[in-house]
Amino acid sequence: MFILILSASIILFISSIMMMVSSVLSKKTFTDREKSSPFECGFDPKSSSRLPFSLQFFLIAVIFLIFDVEITLLVPLVSILKISKISWFWGISAFFMLILLIGLYHEWNQGALEWAS
Repeated sequence: MFILILSASIILFISSIMMMVSSVLSKKTFTDREKSSPFECGFDPKSSSRLPFSLQFFLIAVIFLIFDVEITLLVPLVSILKISKISWFWGISAFFMLILLIGLYHEWNQGALEWAS
């Protein structure tokens, strides 16, 4: 029993010494101002964060996300329509496409898809 306690304490002591030595050796000797500053997609972190943001980019991003999710819903619908013999799937898919087209028509009329106005 004494040998087990002695060997456990020696292992604990050696591992503690190794962790302290590695902690001391891994410290940086100097701090670089450029490397320690945060990087935000090419913007200067020291400048003002209240820069004007174009609403057009936001609208295009939202439209892209909406249509991206809807396309993800349409892909399995096509394979279900091929396999299924249920006729009401055609009505659901037609209604879904109608909603998509009405949304696209509304965005087109509001001018969200035009860059130059």
